Parts: sequence; C-alpha cells; structure tokens
Amino acid sequence: MLRRTKIVATLGPATTSQKVLEELISAGVDVVRINLSHGNHQEHRERVETVRDRARAGGRQVGVLFDLQGPKIRIGRFKDGSVRLENGADFILDGECPLDAGDAQRVGLTFPSLVKDVSRGDTLLVADGAIVLRVDKVDGAQVYCRVVHGGPLSDNKGINKQGGGLSAPALTDKDREDVLFAASLEADYLAVSFVSTADDVKEARRLLREAGGTGGIVAKIERAEALENIEEIIAASDAIMVARGDLGVEIGDAELPAVQKQLIKEARKHNSVVITATQMMESMIENPMPTRAEVFDVANAVLDGTDAVMLSAETAAGKHPVRVVETMGRVCREAEKQSKVRKSHHRINTVFGRIDESIAMAAMYTGNHLGVTAIAALTETGSTVKWMSRISSGIPIYALTGSVATRRKVTLFRGVYPISFDVKSKDIAQVNEEVIDELLRRTAVRKHDLVIITKGDRQGVEGQTNIMKIMRVGEHVLPRED
Repeated sequence: MLRRTKIVATLGPATTSQKVLEELISAGVDVVRINLSHGNHQEHRERVETVRDRARAGGRQVGVLFDLQGPKIRIGRFKDGSVRLENGADFILDGECPLDAGDAQRVGLTFPSLVKDVSRGDTLLVADGAIVLRVDKVDGAQVYCRVVHGGPLSDNKGINKQGGGLSAPALTDKDREDVLFAASLEADYLAVSFVSTADDVKEARRLLREAGGTGGIVAKIERAEALENIEEIIAASDAIMVARGDLGVEIGDAELPAVQKQLIKEARKHNSVVITATQMMESMIENPMPTRAEVFDVANAVLDGTDAVMLSAETAAGKHPVRVVETMGRVCREAEKQSKVRKSHHRINTVFGRIDESIAMAAMYTGNHLGVTAIAALTETGSTVKWMSRISSGIPIYALTGSVATRRKVTLFRGVYPISFDVKSKDIAQVNEEVIDELLRRTAVRKHDLVIITKGDRQGVEGQTNIMKIMRVGEHVLPRED
C-alpha cells in the first residue's frame, strides 16, 4: 500500500551525513525542510545538493522547502545566561537596555517597537508561554510588567502577545537575503513565517520571482491575525502550514485543535495544499517510540485530510531521525485504510471554471466509482494532479512529466507520485500505450487492471488537459501494420 500523506523532515545536525540522508530517503521522506533560522548558507547548500544527488541515485524525487526565519520577536540576553522570575515580581521589557545586559529586573528587546503594540492589561507570553507577563504600563521605551507565571528564563526567547496584534513585518532584511539564496538553489517551496495578510505572501512571491525562483509559496499560519484573513491568504499562496507552536501560544492551546481542523478543511475547500506541523512526534527526539497521544495526533491530521505531516527537531536534532520517519509513515498508512479518507463529496455541487479542472474532477469521480487501479496524468505544471489530490480516494495518482520542477512540486500533494516521462509520440493512441507500459514497468498495475489516463491533445502546452481515457491493461496494444 502506497502512503498517500507526505512526510516533510527538517534537516539539521542529526541529518548531515550522506549515510543518514540516504536512509531518510529510503525511509520515505517526500520533502526536506531547510530551516533558515539556524545554520549557514554553505551548510544548507551541501545538504540540499546531497539530498538531490542521493534521491536521483535511488530513483526518487524529493522536494526541498526553504523556511524563512521571519520577524521572531525576542528578548535579549542575560549577563549570567539566565534568570529566574518569581510570581508577582516586577519585570521590564526595555527597548533601551543593551541586548547582552539583562538581569532579574529587566531585559533588552530585539524589537523595540513592541512598546507601540501593547498597553496596560495585555498579556505577553515568553518562551512559548512558559513565562506569562501582564502589562502594567508602557512608558517611553519600557514595558513594565508583572510576572503572572514565572520560572527560569534564558537568552533570546520569543515573545507573543495573547490574541495577536504585534506589528512586525513578515519579511526581514535577513529573509530577503535568504530568498535570493533559496532561488539560487531552485527551491521547490518557500515558507513565509508570521504571515498576517495576503500581501505578505504576494511580496514573498514577487521577491522569489525577481530572483529567478519558480517555487511555490507556503504561508505559515502562526499569527492570530492570519485566521481573520485566511481565505485571502489561501488564495494568494500555493500551500499553508498549520504552525501550531506560535499559533497555539497566541490563540491558546484549547482552541488549537478545532482551528487546525478548520484550516485543513478550508485549504482543501479552496483546492490548496496543507501541511500540519510542530511537535507531532516530539518525544522521539529522545525516545525510540512515540507516545500514544502523538500517534493519535498524526492519525487525526491524516483523517482530517492534511497533505503532509512535518517533523522538526525530531529529525533535525533528534537521536532517531530515520526511525521517526518510518514510524510516522506507518501511522499514516494505517490511518489511510479508514473508509473516511477514501470517500469524497468534495465540490459535488459546484460548477468548475476550467476544462482541465473538470477533467481532473471527472477522473476522480469515475475512478472512485469504477474500481480503477491507477490514474495517470500527463501534466506540465502539476495543476491537474493538484485538483485530483483534493478528492479523498485510495487510488494512486501518477504525475507523468518531463519537468524536474513539476516532479519536485508534486511531492507535497497527497496521493500523488511523480514519474519522469517524456512523450515520444504525437499520436494520442501511441501515447496511451507508452503510459501503460511505463506503469507496467514500475509494477504499478497488472494485467486486466483499469487505468484512467488524462492528457491534452496539444502535448507540452500548459493548462491544456482536455482528454480522459479509460483503459484496461493488456488490451492496450495497438494493431500494427505488416
């Protein structure tokens, strides 16, 4: 059984060696994530080149997602490395305090404009909510706070405002430099952190295109404001990421499960792709087995229809990077056996706006009701298979394309598997035969299986899919003239 849900694995110190990267690819990683918050460009370049080289050697396609750091709003550093804040104590977030001179009374800020975004009564969450501060007053460059929940606090921890409302722009100067770097390595996807509006996504796309990049844009949903603009953000992006860390801090943990389900539903409703991320198998950073809660978490995301599940520190810095991928893959496959994820009422009562979209929908409806073994889509850009992958099904969708960029792009689409395929004939019937032969060669189908083929009568032209053909394997050979 092919796994339909894709696995995104973050690279880091634990996945630097060629041996581990080869094992990750063999374990089934579909997309690797380069976290530009850590490491340097040379390290990232070497990992990307190794991944692509090893994927080619293994006959695989592995996408590469570059994740921009974004405007992480942080405290500065402490003279002694850390302090302990006691409940009820006064503490000042001081925009004029040197960034390396913090103590138990005050600490500097990497974002001095915080003073413009907060007022008396606001709640600030530091270190992913481990420290809770209540704002008493704002005076000049200082935010005077009362410690509600204290504890140990170390250098450079992030700050969130409960309910959202921080005004830092989504793209920093560092991000703009990193966009150029991502473009130079032909990024398949670029993830934009702390998106608030569709304009943030459009700006990132503009910068990537100006740098010569052709990859898709992933909008990370981790600000409360993004939820208010979610339809516009989905429309402007190629995919969204449910980034549950900062989002959970801003809206509260209790609200997060329902919001995650709604985000997955909205993405699929609008024919977009969705990645579910953050702490999915956090315990496997140290342990060889996940907790039952983590198994349920991954399975529920699959049952809700996520395209991909993402691993962060589990593979970047964990003790068991390969094993965690294998474990996640096993959980996904089991969840995908449920009938809930093989049936669909997606857009059953809507009107389609394009011919190629209509062909995609017709192929999936037919496939789900006819007992089809495989769907083979000849595609230039991947749009047809993206529409197909929005339909819940157990039928594998093979994206046959001569474009390397398209093969890498579809690695993120649920239930879609890329195949390198160059059309050799201009005769439509001959092309059908070549497609079936390719699937047979890969043991994707057997004699007597039903296969749906979609293609355009003008091969090599974008957006021209207008043919759907149903064929039975073994009856596809054309009569030949003597």
